[in-house]
Amino acid sequence: MKTNQIMTRPMGEFKVTQRTKDGFFNATELLKQWNENSGMKKEVTKFFEVQSTGELVKVIMERENLNTQDSTYLKMRGKNGGTWMHPILFIDFAMWINPSFKYDVIKFVYDEMIKFRNLSGDAYPTMCKAVKTILPEGMFREKIKDLARSLNIIVFGKHESEMRNKIADEAKLKELYDLEMNIAQWINIGIVSNYLQLKKALTTLYYQRYPNVLPL
Repeated sequence: MKTNQIMTRPMGEFKVTQRTKDGFFNATELLKQWNENSGMKKEVTKFFEVQSTGELVKVIMERENLNTQDSTYLKMRGKNGGTWMHPILFIDFAMWINPSFKYDVIKFVYDEMIKFRNLSGDAYPTMCKAVKTILPEGMFREKIKDLARSLNIIVFGKHESEMRNKIADEAKLKELYDLEMNIAQWINIGIVSNYLQLKKALTTLYYQRYPNVLPL
C-alpha cells in the first residue's frame, strides 16, 4: 500500500495541494485562495454543472479504464478535506476559475515537463561518469552509445537520436531519469562492476517490462 503524503506546489501566485497516492489535487483549497484574492464567491459545485465537465469525466474514465466517478473526483471531510480531483480534471477546473488564470495553469504543466527533461539531462552525465569507471581505456565512446540505445528501447520502446528531447511524456522522462540514476548507483556501490554485468541487468529489466517479446 502506498503511503499517502500531501505536497504543496506553486501554481502562479497560488499554492496547490496534491496527494502522492493517486496524484489528486485539492480543488476546494485552490478556489478558496482565488476567491480571497479576487473578492469573488465561486463554488466548486458550479464547475460540475458545466456540460463539458461531465463529458471530460466520462473521457477520463474511458481512457484510464476507471469504473466510478470517485476515480476522477471525491469529496472529503476533516483534515485535508474538500473536493479532490484527478490531475486532468483539476487542470480543467483551474482554467475554468478564470480565463486569465489559464496562463498560470498551462505554464505549470509546461514547467513540470521541462523539469523532468532537464532532470534526465542532468542524470545522463552522472551515469556516464560512473560507467566510465568500469570500462577499459578507449572503449567509453562506443559503449556509451550502445547504452543510450538500450535505455531508449527500455523506456520508450524504440531508439532515435535525441530521443529525450522529442518526448513530452512526463512519466517517461521521469522513468529515464530514475533509470540513469539507478545505473550510476549500481556502479558506485559495487553491485555492477563491469559492462557485461550492466548489460545483463538491463536485459533482465527489458524482458520484465516487455514479457511478450521473445528473447534474442
